[in-house]
Amino acid sequence: MCQLLLRARGATLVNSGGNLSWEAGTVLITGFPAGMLACNCYVLAPHAGADAIIVDPGQRAMGPLRRILDDHRLTPAAVLLTHGHIDHMWSAQKVADTYGCPVYIHPEDRFMLTDPLKGFGRGFLGGVARSAVGAMFREPRQVADLDRDGDKIELGGITVAVDHTPGHTRGSVVFRVAGDGGGADSVALTGDTLFRQSVGRTDLPGGSGRDLLTSIVNKLLVLDDDTLVLPGHGERTTIGEERRTNPFLEGLTT
Repeated sequence: MCQLLLRARGATLVNSGGNLSWEAGTVLITGFPAGMLACNCYVLAPHAGADAIIVDPGQRAMGPLRRILDDHRLTPAAVLLTHGHIDHMWSAQKVADTYGCPVYIHPEDRFMLTDPLKGFGRGFLGGVARSAVGAMFREPRQVADLDRDGDKIELGGITVAVDHTPGHTRGSVVFRVAGDGGGADSVALTGDTLFRQSVGRTDLPGGSGRDLLTSIVNKLLVLDDDTLVLPGHGERTTIGEERRTNPFLEGLTT
């Protein structure tokens, strides 16, 4: 398991006991890939011993998450979901209800909290298997809608900006955390909207290639080149790197 530790400023790479760490400013960010589809789950906190934000706790995330919370003496204040697909929300209800905190999700994707397979279309799994999987999920006790594009929410001592970025799903969002120095210290958690050298798929229900590219151009490519991108799958990157080298953005970059 690869664990990331970074602070939203700077970017000094540290390798400690096989874990990758970045030291960078005012926000501690720890992450690990969860489940069969290796969805990146992230933990944000202002410092050890503080409240924390959990982003996209996927399949089998609870074990690694507990260890991170215990190691850093963190208490979850909220679960944030970049979108409703099952690989990103699998453990959201369990995490939220265990620690007594709300789940934040865009209202367009909220239905997937109780019927996550609906986001993959009718042909995904048969009737019995589909019913069995559906029975595993229920809406968390506390759910908050991310229904205001560009809104800033204060959670666990961290200010998180929420950008609605439809395309991968209708309710996809990007979470941004600004560092002390502005753009050069900022972090964008992009879910399945933007990856290193790729972009999110748009062939599932609610997907739109035109909306995805519009979201990337209007919400992500306007950010500072040094903005660190932490995607829903795969390795970290920066806005500048994707502007220069992402083949899916050729001709769209500014």
